[in-house]
Amino acid sequence: MLVTKQNRLEARIREWVEQFGRDRSALLPILQEIQKKYTYISKHAMQVVAHELDIHPVEVYGVVTFYSFLSDKPQGKFVIRLCSTISCDMAGRDRVARQLQNDLGIKFGETTPDKKFSLEWSSCLGMCDQGPALLINDEIFTQVTPQKCHELLNECKKAFASHAVRQEADQ
Repeated sequence: MLVTKQNRLEARIREWVEQFGRDRSALLPILQEIQKKYTYISKHAMQVVAHELDIHPVEVYGVVTFYSFLSDKPQGKFVIRLCSTISCDMAGRDRVARQLQNDLGIKFGETTPDKKFSLEWSSCLGMCDQGPALLINDEIFTQVTPQKCHELLNECKKAFASHAVRQEADQ
């Protein structure tokens, strides 16, 4: 039997269903795992999850599109979320946003053509006293300046290059 990407995706989803269970409470953890592994939740993945949990696909789609940390569109290896609260705005968020857009060549809501970076807004990161705040994947950064943006992006690029070298060595 030919093993395709879809077959591997379906097998992974079944593993997560076994791990988290087959009831509605397992939906969000399963979707989070798909997001983490594939950077987004495809329509096919939503269909498989719906089938495995015996719920309507519209329910799965509703959850994916409701939560800002889930996406139905491919995202970059590094998802950068900048806090959009008034506190961060007053602390210089707009300068940081412009710097990120200039450095990456994309606008918020977009992903770089090489699929390394995505820019997103976040309604609140819980760091109002230390703004502007941003989240890169699961790591929070506070009191971010335009200069610090350069440093953070360079660290991400180094990590990506290191990861690519390890992947080549494993093949």
